[in-house]
Amino acid sequence: MIIATTQPATLEDLYRVDGKAELIGGRIVHYVASGYEPSRVALEIAVSLRDYARSSGKGVAFADGIGFAIRPLLTSGRQSFSPGASYYVGPLPANRMRFVEGAPIFAVEVRSEDDYGPSAELDMAAKRADYFEAGTQVVWDVDPEARTVTIYRSTSPLTAERFVDGQIADAEPALPGWRLAVSEVFGPTT
Repeated sequence: MIIATTQPATLEDLYRVDGKAELIGGRIVHYVASGYEPSRVALEIAVSLRDYARSSGKGVAFADGIGFAIRPLLTSGRQSFSPGASYYVGPLPANRMRFVEGAPIFAVEVRSEDDYGPSAELDMAAKRADYFEAGTQVVWDVDPEARTVTIYRSTSPLTAERFVDGQIADAEPALPGWRLAVSEVFGPTT
């Protein structure tokens, strides 16, 4: 009897994947491309983060598509993140074509069409726990359907602060002084 074994995927395997994917538990998890609204919202946040990086002279803002390689392996088996927008303050890779080594200090997850329902909520909570284990200080859960920004902080990971139109969200303590109005995240109501 021959037993076939499959080797777990590695970060090197992840580099060769077309499209957005993350490495979790030795498996490459592919993500469907974002639709119009989630992509537009992620860009609005990333542009504001870029402006903050320029004015503060510290850190780098990233839009959707960046890969963060996480070592050592997290408890869940996760080895990478690819948030919708993010902010990073650590050393950049010597080879600028490679993933950033380490977790972002601030990560933004913008919900896509399939990010709703009980199963999606469990997946998102697990990913937030992974972010916090990796060293991320603040995670935003951005919901284009409800037009809300829900903030989770590593100091109190199960406590959520929800912001709506007319309010201003922050990423304290990760990004001191950075603020973004929820109406700027989503634009005018139509």
